[in-house]
Amino acid sequence: MRGSPLRILIVGAGIAGLAVARALRMVGFRPDVTEKLPPGENTETALYLPGNAARALRRLDLHDPVRPLGQVIHRQRFLDAAGAPLCEVDLDALWAGVGECRALPRAELHRVLLTGAGGAVRHGAEVRTIDLLPASVGVTFVDGTATEYDLVIGADGPRSSTRTLAALGGPPRPTGHVVYRSVVRGGPRVTEWTALLGQRSGFLVVPIGAGRLHCYADETGTRPPADPVARLRELFGDYGGPVPEVLAALEGVHVGMTDEVELGRWSRGRVLLVGDAAHATAPTLSQGAAMALEDAVVLAESLTAAGSVEAALTAYESRRRPRTRWVRDRTRDRNRTRDVPPALRDPLLRGRGGRIFGEHYRLLVGPL
Repeated sequence: MRGSPLRILIVGAGIAGLAVARALRMVGFRPDVTEKLPPGENTETALYLPGNAARALRRLDLHDPVRPLGQVIHRQRFLDAAGAPLCEVDLDALWAGVGECRALPRAELHRVLLTGAGGAVRHGAEVRTIDLLPASVGVTFVDGTATEYDLVIGADGPRSSTRTLAALGGPPRPTGHVVYRSVVRGGPRVTEWTALLGQRSGFLVVPIGAGRLHCYADETGTRPPADPVARLRELFGDYGGPVPEVLAALEGVHVGMTDEVELGRWSRGRVLLVGDAAHATAPTLSQGAAMALEDAVVLAESLTAAGSVEAALTAYESRRRPRTRWVRDRTRDRNRTRDVPPALRDPLLRGRGGRIFGEHYRLLVGPL
């Protein structure tokens, strides 16, 4: 169906939606992209992109615009809560032949994807209803306008309204973790991905270039605190390594809960879910953006190769399920380590931690 005049709607203009728009434009489609939020409402946060994300960006012909951004990360360092070494992962060796690992501000990646997608996003366009027709999808927006599409792609995140309107699933399942994100300026000098592991909590610091640090912390819990900065300083005040200087430099902190989406199917009729709308996990493996970028590549290939939309959606899901299931299962595995008392966990990690953590990415090093 390469270059066929399919009418395609992408709901959501985040990483998943813009990546899909870019991939589809590369093979001759011209999708509409809508976003219910107004432009420019991005919280200042950052991303760590493993090697498989770099490979997907190459396939989207976006590697060159991303290369000047952020900072390449060569090594993961795991420390105990006091700052003593536990283990390391050589990222250059792990992802050899696949791609480099990079940390960068989310907004900078978003700008690259927006340009690659053609830049045309209809903001403030929230979908009110989805009507599954025999060979199309009827879509009504909150402003009363209505259009028919040959394919509707829900890329609207873990709390996807597309998923609900198309009866593909309900709300996401909370994983029981409170997460804190911040970009810190004027903090300590950190040159590599550095995580400190405590009891049911952890603190991650990653350089993202220009003297900035991406900080991510989490703890077991069911409710975000009213004052996240105060909570971080309370929870991690006794940690060692770079944490004391990071806490002293903290200003704004974005706090939220992590969700997981597990569905029996990703499509119904001619409505398809991609990215976190279909397979969100906790961010423990930093695979959310990478999975969204891979989704885009595979969906464009599936639509190009298949003889019908229905056949393309079937082929797409059959290719993507094993990888997203692997990410979900390995994420759960790693999250369980937070519940192991440090007295038992830390000696194991000092002996075999590098191999254990590297193994979590084994399937993802392989081809899409």
